[in-house]
Amino acid sequence: MSVHKETKRITTHTLQEMKDRGEKIAMLTAYDFSMATIVDDAGMDVILVGDSASNVMAGHETTLPITLDQMIYHASSVVRAAKRALVVVDLPFGSYQGNSKEALNSAIRIMKESGAHAVKLEGGAEVKESIERIVTAGIPVMGHLGLTPQSIYKFGTYTVRAKEEAEAQKLKDDVLVLQEAGCFSIVLEKIPAQLAATVSQSLRIPTIGIGAGSACDGQVLVVNDMIGLTKGFRPRFLRQYLDLYTEINGAIQSYIKDVKAVDFPNEKEQY
Repeated sequence: MSVHKETKRITTHTLQEMKDRGEKIAMLTAYDFSMATIVDDAGMDVILVGDSASNVMAGHETTLPITLDQMIYHASSVVRAAKRALVVVDLPFGSYQGNSKEALNSAIRIMKESGAHAVKLEGGAEVKESIERIVTAGIPVMGHLGLTPQSIYKFGTYTVRAKEEAEAQKLKDDVLVLQEAGCFSIVLEKIPAQLAATVSQSLRIPTIGIGAGSACDGQVLVVNDMIGLTKGFRPRFLRQYLDLYTEINGAIQSYIKDVKAVDFPNEKEQY
């Protein structure tokens, strides 16, 4: 019997139990009430209110422009929908880097104003102090290593990370730093599958992969990509389960046609 069948609300403790007994963790993003309702009703374990909202909801090129206020707005919408999933919210760029006091304040605002259950932040040893400070305040923290999109201008590219030995070694060191600092889980983004497998086995806490192979303790995708709402985004790690862009586009064209032809509304559709 899987863990989540006997659990009302998924907690960080549930995720740890899932890792311990070898049950994989399913995680998807959501940014609004309607989508989060569907995702939660489907039985999702974790909903990530990702700073990817900057790209998919607001049309920005990177995740950098989204603000703490905007993240709280998206998170509040998702929390109102999620009855079962653990809701994790990204701390946006500029709300935690280089200042652990500011990091704590940002995390507290997210928890108080949105009602979310945990926060996520990017980086390794350099954010250790921030993680410790947030965890000490009683706020669960999910880490994020590998490709860290908030550092895109430093990397200059969205290609696979940690292929070189030095970077792979830093990642191996960083995961242990994050675990020690008190993270309950770590997202591994776009790193070689073999490295992700090694890292996942070396940790007590669960890893969630995106483009990091099947040996991670769970997987995450951006919901808009997974259901084909986004047009033309097809990285290797993405499995697209629907082509909603085409479906919705067709429905809208039918509506336009019916309005123009005075076919909509018909007699049954008016008062």
